[in-house]
Amino acid sequence: MVNNETSIACTEPVSLEQHLKEEKSAGLRYSDIGGCEHALIAVKELVELPLKNPEAFQRIGITPPQGVLLFGPPGTGKTRIARAVANESGAFFITINGPEIIAAERGASEKKLRAAFELASRNAPSIIFIDEIDSIAPSREKSSSSDERRMVTMLLTLMDGMVSRNQVVVIAATNRPNSLDPALRRSGRFDREVDVGVPHEKGRLELLNIHLSGITILSDEVKSNIADIARDTHGYVGADIAQLCVEAVMNSLRKVRDTVSQFDPNAASAALGRAKVTLQDFRDVMKKMTPSALAEMNMERPSVKWDDIIGLEEVKRLLDESITHPIEFPEEYARFGVAPAKGILLYGKPGCGKTLLARAVASQSKANFISIKGPELLSKWYGESEENIRRLFDRARSAAPCIIFFDEIDSIAKWRGGSDSSASDRVLNQLLTEMDGLTPSNDVYIIGATNVEDELDPAIKRPGRLDMLIEIPLPSKATILDMFDKKLKRDVLGGDVNLEAIADRLEGASGAEITSVCQRAASNAIRYQISENREAKKQGRAPLVTKISHADLEKALGDVLKEANKRGH
Repeated sequence: MVNNETSIACTEPVSLEQHLKEEKSAGLRYSDIGGCEHALIAVKELVELPLKNPEAFQRIGITPPQGVLLFGPPGTGKTRIARAVANESGAFFITINGPEIIAAERGASEKKLRAAFELASRNAPSIIFIDEIDSIAPSREKSSSSDERRMVTMLLTLMDGMVSRNQVVVIAATNRPNSLDPALRRSGRFDREVDVGVPHEKGRLELLNIHLSGITILSDEVKSNIADIARDTHGYVGADIAQLCVEAVMNSLRKVRDTVSQFDPNAASAALGRAKVTLQDFRDVMKKMTPSALAEMNMERPSVKWDDIIGLEEVKRLLDESITHPIEFPEEYARFGVAPAKGILLYGKPGCGKTLLARAVASQSKANFISIKGPELLSKWYGESEENIRRLFDRARSAAPCIIFFDEIDSIAKWRGGSDSSASDRVLNQLLTEMDGLTPSNDVYIIGATNVEDELDPAIKRPGRLDMLIEIPLPSKATILDMFDKKLKRDVLGGDVNLEAIADRLEGASGAEITSVCQRAASNAIRYQISENREAKKQGRAPLVTKISHADLEKALGDVLKEANKRGH
C-alpha cells in the first residue's frame, strides 16, 4: 500500500540476464534421482555426452540433438533430471517457466525468450530448460490466440537459428506432449523425446531409499520392510514418495506429542526425542493420500475380494493366472520368456458377475482400476472419441499396474463395415492401435465385458488383443444355495422356508437376480414387521419379532422373474 511514508527509488532496471543467471542449477547429482533410470540414461547420452565431448562429435561428423522433450505426469522428476545433467556436465543452466514468461504487453514474451537464448549462447556450454512448454507452444491449429501463435513462431525461429557447435541444448518438459505444436517435434528441434513415467516397484524402492536416508528416527521394522512400502505404492511418483516420507515422520511425531501435556515443553521435547517412525505411520498416511498420477483420473482401488464372489472358481483361477501372477511375479515370466495375456473378454448374460470379477482381480493384484462404459468414450465431435481413447491409455500407463475395464465393449467394438459406420470404425481402429501398442513392461491389462460376444468385430479377439475369452456361466443349484447361506441369515429365516424349492425355481437366473430375491424377501419381512409393530404400539401390545417366511421368498421370486421376462432374459 502506498502512503506518506512510501519512498520511490529510481534505479537501473533489473535485466532478464541478471534474473536468469540466478537460475544456475543447485547441487543435484545423478545419485539424488531415483525411479527413472531409463530416462536418466537417455538424457545423459543425448545431453551430457555431447556437451562434454564436442570435439569427438565434430570429428565423427555427427550432429548431436539440440532439443530434448521430457514428457510424463507431474512430479516424476523431469526438472530434477534437467538440473542434474546440467551439474554433471558443468553446463550453465537457464530455467524458463512457461506460464511465468507470458506477459500482457505485446511482444514482451518473445523478447524474454530471445534474451534467454542469447544468454545461453554467450555462456555455452549451456542448457535452456523450458518447464510446462505446452503453455507457450500449443498447437497453432487449435489456438485462437495470436499471442500464442507468435510465441510458437519465435521459439521455432530461435531453435532453427541454433548452431550445434555453439553447445546449447534445449530441454523442455510437459505432461501434455500431444498438445504441443507438431512443428516443434520435427528434426532439428525437439527430435528426441524421453518418457519420464510413473516409476515401477524397483524405482519406488530407489526413491524411498533416497528420501529415507537422512531420517534418523526410522524403526527397525521400517528399515527391514522398505520393499513392502515400495510394493504398496502403485501410482506414486517421486514427489508423492517424498511427501509420503515427510508425512509418515509427522504422523509419528503427532502421536508422541498427543501423549504429553502441551504445557510442559521439557516433557514434550523428551517425548519427541523418543519418537520412532513405524510401518503403521506409512499405512495411516497412504490411506489418506491420493497419488498425483491418479488425482485427476476416474480411478479407484477396489476392495472386492475373491471370497465375496460365490462359485466361479475356474474363472477366478484363470484371472489370477492372467493378471495377478504377472503383476506379482514378473521375474518368473521374464525368466521363462513368456508374455502374459494383454486382454481378456468376459462374456455372459447380464448380472452374471462380469463387473464384480474385474473389480476383484484388480483388488487381488493391487492394481489400479479404470472402469469405462463404452458409450462414455463416444463424442459427437469429429476426432474427439479417438482422442478420448488415447487419453485413457495414457492415464493407464501413468498409473501402472493398471486394469482398464471396458463395460459394454460391444458399443465401441461391433463389426466394422456396416452402413454409416465410418465414425465407429475410426473409434475401433484407435482402440486396436492402442492395444497393439501395449507391451508387458507397460503393466496395463484390458478386460472387456459384453452380453453379445458374437457381435464383436473379430479383429478385437485376435492374439495380442482380447485373446482370452472367458464365458461366465449362470449359477448352478449348489451355487444358488451357497448364495442363500451368505445372503440370508439363518436366524431370521422362518421354519416354513424351503430353500431347496426356491433354488430349483431360480436355476437359469443370474447372480444379480438371486441377490435381488434375497433383498426383496428381507424387505417384505421388514415391511410387515414395521406395519404390525405400529399397530401393536397403538393397541398397547408387545412388539412382534418377524422372520422371513416362505411366502416372502415366493413373492420376491415372482416379482424378479416377472421383471426378467419383461426384459426378455
